[in-house]
Formats: sequence, structure tokens, C-alpha cells
Amino acid sequence: MKGSYCTILFLFMLLWSFSGDSQVLRKRTTLLMGGRFDISIVASDSLTAEQNINEVIAEISRIENLISDWKPDSQVSEVNQNAGIKPVKVDREVFDLTQRAIRFSEITHGGFDISFAALDRVWKFDGSMTEMPSAEAIKKSVEKVGYKNIVLDSVQSTIFLKLKGMKIGFGALGEGYATDKCRTMMLVKDIKAGIINGSGDMSTWGKQPNGEDWKIGITNPFKPEKLLAVVPLKDGAVTTSGNYEKYVVFNGKRYSHIINPATGYPATGLCSVTVFGPNAETANGLSTSIMVLGKDDGLLLLQKFPDYSAVMITDSGKVIKSKNFKISKLKAKL
Repeated sequence: MKGSYCTILFLFMLLWSFSGDSQVLRKRTTLLMGGRFDISIVASDSLTAEQNINEVIAEISRIENLISDWKPDSQVSEVNQNAGIKPVKVDREVFDLTQRAIRFSEITHGGFDISFAALDRVWKFDGSMTEMPSAEAIKKSVEKVGYKNIVLDSVQSTIFLKLKGMKIGFGALGEGYATDKCRTMMLVKDIKAGIINGSGDMSTWGKQPNGEDWKIGITNPFKPEKLLAVVPLKDGAVTTSGNYEKYVVFNGKRYSHIINPATGYPATGLCSVTVFGPNAETANGLSTSIMVLGKDDGLLLLQKFPDYSAVMITDSGKVIKSKNFKISKLKAKL
């Protein structure tokens, strides 16, 4: 699904550190949920801003301890450890997140799937693979993948994975979910503005201290030192999924590290997808799904989410926008 931090198409935040009479902007970078988080808070004074950054970090850590499948004592790890054995009771928060993920799987017909965590890694993107895996190996690699084998009991708040060896993971939703939760928490505390950026999954609210909207730069995947566009963002979210750093080429065709969980084959055709919308969790699911589905089915998927817009860049450098994308001045080809 969505790759590790180093494989994500990075978004540059164009921030101006500005202090005025009434507001200050404070920023901090830390490692959480297996990746980098950049936290920016606007508050009435530096102490308040720093205290709220601490609260954001504590909230992300709390979420990580619930849903991280690499932490052996998390609730998600307990679900995985009991695959094929018994249902596991989880917090309602974990249950609801799992339920929303399964709905995404249903909408995308398996193009998005949190049971992707059980995929056997038959594709190598470290330069060691000299030929394509066999069709048999690819088919076998997805034997334990399948959202239809996840059983939810809403009354008992339990999750059961039918097949022994199945796993679920929130690598494609977790950071976006965490940034959304932290934004909501800050708004409840009357913190007027900020950005929570989890490995390229961003939730924003309010304005910069100088009164301007936040400005989000989308990088050119073929020339990362250059920006494709600068997009003003006030209250919303943006996420990017991309494959331009990890891929292999066989017989002139490029295969990305983002694997279609329904087939076991790498996604082809797109090298990056950036999605804008009200919340990062949904935007994250959309950007990941569109990478797998491709531009045509991806645009059809977006029609079901009218509050979200997208910019896609094909492997050949063609720039494709959804009809509702607000920035018109974009190159048609890179």
C-alpha cells in the first residue's frame, strides 16, 4: 500500500516563522509511527505552543500503541497473533478504524486492503531482483490477504481474522488518522492554527500568524528539488502516495513497490498521487487506492468523494487533475 517514509512522495511545507504581537509559530520534528512527524502550532505565546506540541506528540504515541502492528503489545498485534484462533476484543476506536478501512476495501473492490500486512514479499526493490517472480509465486504471496476474511462484531467490539497467518496493518491510514485526531484535539483546546504532518499526510487548520493561508508545495517526482505547484490550504488535509524512488523495470515496463493486494502484482502507470480534502485519513486511503487502481478507475473513485480532489502524475510525466482541483496553472507534462 503506502510505502515507508523514504518511499513517500514528500510534500514541502512552505512555512514562514513569524512572530507578531499576538501569535507565535513553533515547530518540532520527531519520529513516531515508524516515520517523521513535523508539528507546527500557532499560539498566543511560545510556552503555550510548546506545551501543545507536547500534547500532540503524546496523542500520536497513544494511537501508535493501539494500532501499530510492529509493536507486539498493541491491540492490532494481539488481533494478528490470534488469527485463525479467536476473536479479540479491542477499543471502540480501533474497531471503528478497522470498520472504515473495510468500507474502503469494499468501495475499491480490494484495491485497498488492511490485510495487505500478510503479503509475502516476493518482489524486491533493493536492486537484487533480476527477473520477475513467477506467476505461481505471486499468486501464493496473496494467499493470506483478503478483507472478506475479517470478521467484525460490533456488539462485542471484537475483530477476528479467519485464516491463520493473516495480519492487518494501518500503514496506509494510520498517520492520516493520527493527524486528524490531533487537529480535532487542538481545535477543542481553542488552538487557532497549525499543521500536523505525518510522513507526508497533513492536517491543517487556521492561518499563519501573518494572516496568510498555509502554502503546501507539491514536489516534481522527476526533479525533487523543484515544485510542481504551490497550493494554499486553510482548513483541510493533503496526502501523497508515490513510487518514484522504489521500482524495477522489466521489458521496458516499470513496476512500483506499491503492490495491488488483490493480485500481488505491482501498481503501474502512476508515479505519484496527491489528494486534497477535509480529512487526512480519507485522503490517505484515496491516494493509496488510486495508485493501485490507476488514473481512469482512480478518477471514477474520486467521483464518490466530491469533497476531495487530486493531482496524478503518470510514469511518463503526464499531469492529470480531477475536475474539481482548484489550481489551474499546472504543466500538462513534466
